[in-house]
Amino acid sequence: MLWDYLKPNRKIMLWGLLMKITGTLSELLLPMLLSVIIDDVVPTGDMKKVLLYGLAMMLCALSAWIFNVRANRNASLSARNTTEAIRHDLFEKIMVLSSEDTDRFTIASLESRLTSDTYNVHRMIGMMQRMGIRGPIIIVGGLFLCFLMEPVLALVLLGTMPFIGVLLYIRAVQGVPLYASVQAINDRMVRIVRENYRGIRVIKALGKTDHERDRFASVSEELSNRNIYVQRKMAIIRPGMDLLMNAGLVAVIFVGALRVSKGLSHTGAIIAFMSYFTIISGSMMMVSRIFVMLSQGLASFGRIEEVLKTPGEKDWKIEEHPSGDPENALEFKDVSFSYLGVRNNAEDISFALKKGESLGIIGETGSGKTTLLSLLLRFYHPQEGAIYVNGKDVRDYEPSALRSLFGVAMQNDFLFRESIRENIDFGREVTAEEREKAIAVSQAKEFIDSLEGREDFLLEGKGSNLSGGQRQRLVLARAFAGTPDFLLLNDSSSALDYQTDARLRQAISKEYPDSTRIIIAQRISSIMNCSKIMILEEGRIRAIGTHEELMKDELYSSIYESQMGGALFD
Repeated sequence: MLWDYLKPNRKIMLWGLLMKITGTLSELLLPMLLSVIIDDVVPTGDMKKVLLYGLAMMLCALSAWIFNVRANRNASLSARNTTEAIRHDLFEKIMVLSSEDTDRFTIASLESRLTSDTYNVHRMIGMMQRMGIRGPIIIVGGLFLCFLMEPVLALVLLGTMPFIGVLLYIRAVQGVPLYASVQAINDRMVRIVRENYRGIRVIKALGKTDHERDRFASVSEELSNRNIYVQRKMAIIRPGMDLLMNAGLVAVIFVGALRVSKGLSHTGAIIAFMSYFTIISGSMMMVSRIFVMLSQGLASFGRIEEVLKTPGEKDWKIEEHPSGDPENALEFKDVSFSYLGVRNNAEDISFALKKGESLGIIGETGSGKTTLLSLLLRFYHPQEGAIYVNGKDVRDYEPSALRSLFGVAMQNDFLFRESIRENIDFGREVTAEEREKAIAVSQAKEFIDSLEGREDFLLEGKGSNLSGGQRQRLVLARAFAGTPDFLLLNDSSSALDYQTDARLRQAISKEYPDSTRIIIAQRISSIMNCSKIMILEEGRIRAIGTHEELMKDELYSSIYESQMGGALFD
């Protein structure tokens, strides 16, 4: 699969390969020319030949420099283009992963794969073109030239190669799983950093700074120790190769000295051979580094490929399922669902709403309120039962087409570092009239008008330069702006005072009478005028009915008494 990303850059890589070969071969000619000068040219005393061969050496050196620089630039360009494409596809895939797969990978791991893993792949692709081509050419070409000059000495050098090959193979096989384990620990560290960043206020408020510092220190130390362990395992390559190459060098010097003393070889050839030996030794060091980077890069690409091969929402096939009642705008029919497969988080949920009706949902934390909205938006699929929107099973909709029917506002929804207008429009074709209406209904007009620039006022990340109530009203405005067929409001007015909340509900009923609404709230005042009210308890429907009917329910009436003091007001 990596080749699919390299293929668009094959011309750049091919030119880089040719230039790298040319530059490397020019570099290999230098010791041979030096040998000819020492053994054949200098003894003649002909300065013209000395200068001519010297000029040839300069041209070879210049050629090696120019072609290697150009080849390295091509390597950088192809590595950048390839990694850019990988990172783009990975980000796009992450955006369409199902919630189940996102939970399985975890956000921290996906962030790590999108950053450090793509960096490792980038470095691998670049280094393979820089050193991965030059190293083998130097080794093979150098050995070939050594055999031409001094076959006996070349055999001595060649005798070390099998031992070096075995050493590299062993470390290459071990390298990929070792670096994969490092990245797994890195995922955990990213998760802890992410949790601390998002929960910094809670951490400070509860005085848990030291505790969180200890948590980070623990995983950081584990990552450091694992890195040290892996680097030590991989670092054996370098001293092992040094030992073998130096042993070979000693043998070459010893045999070469004997041959020169017996007149079987010349001084220039021995000097050239020593130069080739030095170049080959350096190239072998390159190869050892390449194996380390290759192991790390392949481990990282394996993690990336795992995400890329996971089917996303775009891969879901539209199937024909039995239709529901076309008279109902929204219907849950015997729906059961479990996040982990241990116990049902929602069980035997059945209800129906007609167009323009509203459903209020109340229940304790963990009763399954948000789970119902996630199932309705097809973030998750129920294990049993079916969900219908306008009489059609949600599985028969394209996910984007289904979600375009809904205006959604969550309690802790996100605001981006953009203007108020851009946060409300959110890339949709929202007219100025729709936006103004959404702002008015969400009770945000008064505070927006007081800001410098009004709708052009720039928000900080997460809307941190606004109050909690102001942020919630912008989130509501975003949900209203598209004039959706359905409104899903998940505890989206919890930061509003009772008076503002009452005006909000009145405005929604007046301006969006045809929108079918599901409202999750902790305040009974926010849902008491809904067409139906549902009480959820441990994932099951405890009771469903109008406010008057549910006043007979002990739990509902007790909540009403505690919140309202028995006084009915709107």
